Amino acid sequence: MSKTGPIDAHGWVHRARRVPSPNHDQRPDATPVELLVIHHISLPAGDFSGDAIEQLFTNRLDTSSHPSFATLVGLRVSAHFLIRRRGELIQFVSGDNRAWHAGQSCFQGRERCNDFSIGIELEGTGDRPFTQVQYRVLASLTAMLVKRWPLRFVVGHSDIAPGRKQDPGPTFDWTRYLETTKPCGLERIFDSPDRTKP
Repeated sequence: MSKTGPIDAHGWVHRARRVPSPNHDQRPDATPVELLVIHHISLPAGDFSGDAIEQLFTNRLDTSSHPSFATLVGLRVSAHFLIRRRGELIQFVSGDNRAWHAGQSCFQGRERCNDFSIGIELEGTGDRPFTQVQYRVLASLTAMLVKRWPLRFVVGHSDIAPGRKQDPGPTFDWTRYLETTKPCGLERIFDSPDRTKP
């Protein structure tokens, strides 16, 4: 990718605010990045102010500052991107590297989805609608990513970790997202027989 393009030669999106996370490592050799995983997050749950998410992803979160943070003690996680409620795009890990976002996961019989995926967090709770600007930024980001990496599939975190995760949740408008990103050619696939496409 040209330095003048939307993503630099090192896998960083120019328009994103860069907040490097130490919670990443190298992808396995010769592993194409084929999967896009959509998550949601808010810290504390339902609070869309402050920078607790950034602090979590950079190992600076004071877990004594809120009762709900007790479960986060010692946690080392990250995502490649965060889209905040007002549309701010933040990047924590280069797309060339493996962010620690999916945890125990499986896609079409392939475990360790972090190896071959890019993770995007939407600031939200899963029980409130996401904002219009979040959908616009997500669609634009998706279009950039598919031009840089050989992405073929898109899933929610709940699709690759059913029973363990619920994000991005029932308020995420898959129909809208897939329609606006149709030129990108991504396919959403469900492994579980009780799941159907929107």
